[in-house]
Amino acid sequence: MSSELRLKKLRGSGGYVMATVTDEQQMKGNLGGPDLFLAPIGRLDADKITKHFCNTCEKEFEGPPKIEFENPNEEVAENLVLAERGQYICNSCNASIAEYREFKKPNEEVEVGSAKPLDSNATTPAVEATTPAVEATTPAVEATTPAVEATTPAVEATTPSSSTSVSSIEGRAVIDENANKIGTAKQVGIDGNTQSMVLVIIKIDGTEGSIPWTSIKKVGEVVLLGKPEETAASQPGKCSECGFVNKDGSRFCEECGNKIQ
Repeated sequence: MSSELRLKKLRGSGGYVMATVTDEQQMKGNLGGPDLFLAPIGRLDADKITKHFCNTCEKEFEGPPKIEFENPNEEVAENLVLAERGQYICNSCNASIAEYREFKKPNEEVEVGSAKPLDSNATTPAVEATTPAVEATTPAVEATTPAVEATTPAVEATTPSSSTSVSSIEGRAVIDENANKIGTAKQVGIDGNTQSMVLVIIKIDGTEGSIPWTSIKKVGEVVLLGKPEETAASQPGKCSECGFVNKDGSRFCEECGNKIQ
């Protein structure tokens, strides 16, 4: 495969960047449509980015945006670790242009097991990269809402561990508890209300939807969902039908319309 660098527009949820990328990186950024996306590529070297556009400013700027990232090394499923999460931030207004997640598989010989929900109350300030970033070798995933703003002074980021990277669950079929295919996994993000992990999917009808991470029963060749009926009663506002966590006092689910008990 050619390693020739090509200047491409890489889109994010809050804008885009113009960067030189390899053919391999282009393949990671291609989610099946005409556009290339920044999130699956992950963290780029700042010197590879020539321009960035911010949707909030509605303006294109010369040079790269700020790149902030952290290395939580959180186990989100059996043998699947969230090794790095970060975002590209507008230099002018500090709005998020794109976010990414990088997952690693500690033991390459063992399959990924049951998903483990993240603590929705645990938030870690991002840290700013002050040295050229190490190119991500795994298709990362873009968050659908901005991450929590860093509140501590930036520190130099360390290089992620050398454990083998995996392409997580992007592109895998999503199967519900009745063995019906409901869509295809697109990316992993963070819910803006609960700060909990969600799986963004492309539904059968072509529209986009999200599924709470706690509704994922098993991750393998496919993503298997399971009704979280046993946890719905213990978490106020949680829908017993789809598992979506609604605001306290909600009578109907914002995601599927089911009546909340």
